[in-house]
Amino acid sequence: MGDAAGLVKKKVETVRLGIIERRSLVSKDDCISLQSQCDLLGISKSGLYYVAKGECDANLEIMKKMDKHHQDHPTYGVLQMQDYLLAQGLRVNPKRVRRLMRKAQIIAQYPKRNLSKLGLSDYIYPYLLRNLDVDHPNQVWEIDITYIPMDRSFMYLTAIIDVYSRFIVGWGLHNSLHGENVIEVLDGAIDEHGVPGIINSDQGSQFTSPA
Repeated sequence: MGDAAGLVKKKVETVRLGIIERRSLVSKDDCISLQSQCDLLGISKSGLYYVAKGECDANLEIMKKMDKHHQDHPTYGVLQMQDYLLAQGLRVNPKRVRRLMRKAQIIAQYPKRNLSKLGLSDYIYPYLLRNLDVDHPNQVWEIDITYIPMDRSFMYLTAIIDVYSRFIVGWGLHNSLHGENVIEVLDGAIDEHGVPGIINSDQGSQFTSPA
């Protein structure tokens, strides 16, 4: 029982790690069952056997074209982007265009009603920068994620900037939009530069998760 208690304590102390790191702690040789280990680490047992599937070359090419076109036409939505692809000789249905736009984080910029539902109220915070005089470093950091096209793939760049100095205090490249990637970048920035007074974000899903 002593060994089992030690394993439980060790695993409980690691719950702040990212999902990938937590999955690596699961062992078939432990005296604790796989299900119990997953419960302690806060991960799904099915995730132990999951292998992420990347996009095919055709979809990657479509995402690159849409991303480049979006820079010149930021107001284009799904149907307009579909028309653009058709003009390029690519017949893509709206459902596929919408999915790839979401994956590439291509969002049409235009005034619209806010019809989206907020996340859990415990993780939604009021906007604190209105009329705020930012006059020293580490007073306000801003964090965001952007899509980076590559030759045969794509990555997501998480970056944190100090609003006063305009210095990049932390950044990281990842191949997914998992929330633990944001936490990894944020923890690294805090370790190196200290705790800021305010961290400002667009309060997307990565920034309003319980983690």
